[in-house]
Amino acid sequence: MQNTTSLDNNIKHLVYLIENAILNLQDGQEQMAWLIDFTGLSLSTNVSIKSAKDTVNILQNHYPERLGIAFLYSPPRIFEAFWKVVKYFLDPKTFQKVKFVYPKNKESVELMRSYFDVDNLPTEFGGKATLEYDHVEFSRQMALDDIKSAKLWGFDKKQSNGFGGAEVAPEPECLAPSAS
Repeated sequence: MQNTTSLDNNIKHLVYLIENAILNLQDGQEQMAWLIDFTGLSLSTNVSIKSAKDTVNILQNHYPERLGIAFLYSPPRIFEAFWKVVKYFLDPKTFQKVKFVYPKNKESVELMRSYFDVDNLPTEFGGKATLEYDHVEFSRQMALDDIKSAKLWGFDKKQSNGFGGAEVAPEPECLAPSAS
């Protein structure tokens, strides 16, 4: 979500990613574990209070109980002051699911590792996986998810008006005689 400063676009992107994550949950799995990397966050890249409040609103009101646990990895000191404000927007149940992980704090790293498959957790987070971001592969996966989503919602079927999307209602016929 850091590639744009537009709050609306960030929220849309967040919803898109959450919807795709839900589509890819294993059968019977309802909740997700989130790992949010704050490495490199600074005053110039800091998230606004409004952005945090809007994000919390979307997550709590539209995806209740989807969050199993969230790990905030390597948050900078400035984030601690920010967190003191943001936590008041969180439901107490959600607040309990948020865990801070500091790379130099072995206990917090071990807690995080206990929730993830260490073989699939990237090395920068204490796991064994060596991953490189491949934009072409990511885009291909998102396109496949878009097809899966369209099938789920029935948008893969041709609509009767020939254009797809919502039907356009015909103009209503006048049933009563004119008043003149």
